Amino acid sequence: MKGRSFLILLVFAFVCFSCRNSSNNNSQFVFPEADSVPVGEAEKLSTEAIEEIAKNISSPVEIANLLQSLAVPFSPDYLASSIDANRQTTLFEKAFTLGILGADLGYLNMYEKTGSSIDILSSIRKLAEGIRVGQFFDFETIKRLSLNKSNLDSLLFLSIDSYTQIDKYLRENDRGQLSALMIIGVWIEGQYLATQVMTEYPDPVLRDRIGEQKIILNDLIMLADPYCSRDTEFGVLCKDLQDIKEKYRDIRITYTLGEPVSREVDGALVVEQTETSVVEMTDEQLAGIIDITKNIRNKLIANN
Repeated sequence: MKGRSFLILLVFAFVCFSCRNSSNNNSQFVFPEADSVPVGEAEKLSTEAIEEIAKNISSPVEIANLLQSLAVPFSPDYLASSIDANRQTTLFEKAFTLGILGADLGYLNMYEKTGSSIDILSSIRKLAEGIRVGQFFDFETIKRLSLNKSNLDSLLFLSIDSYTQIDKYLRENDRGQLSALMIIGVWIEGQYLATQVMTEYPDPVLRDRIGEQKIILNDLIMLADPYCSRDTEFGVLCKDLQDIKEKYRDIRITYTLGEPVSREVDGALVVEQTETSVVEMTDEQLAGIIDITKNIRNKLIANN
């Protein structure tokens, strides 16, 4: 499953740093502390900025692609199997759970466990219809492709495209809080998958990807900030994100820019800026991130 070209359409947070290459260094940038970014400015985020945040986070398959590239075996124990879509009653619960299950669906499909994805698809359909976005899921086609492993590329594309359309529709129809919840759900489940794998299959690449989530997490907090005082459910979620952020506080990320690289894409010349990143994170800091991610994720899906 490595190298599927269409996956670059939506780059998930855990892999958006992985293609940075070493080159001749000409400058360095140290990512500032997350606290230096005024969260109150979130309400002033442009549509383009929100779309960029969503693109960097909302692909439900990229974390699984990374795990596969590291030769990590599939494990059903990582999935949020306790979730029952019938018990999600509020719009908050439905949108957030839709994100959680989207990440799990991507994980199953990337490992070609497509037969096992039928139950999750059924739950996703119920949740999507519950927030009135079921029209963006071609469930019958996705189900058929899930049972036919010969066309996995099409299945993955349809799954990703469905979530992309839902996100766009919600934001364009003044339901941005549901879009934010779905995106946060995807990120939390992806973070959980990565950190749980790290405990069983330690790898320096995965370790760095986890450390680099400090950047993405700050974007998530800004995305959620306008809704934190909306109700108790959102307030608790915002506090959870802040608690995770606290574990990232002293992690240092340094970027070194390299020489631009030119390549041809679909007949056009594309120039890409190369860079490398160095994540300074102690074992104790990593352990703290793993623990809080597990605790918060399991709390959020408990009694579901």
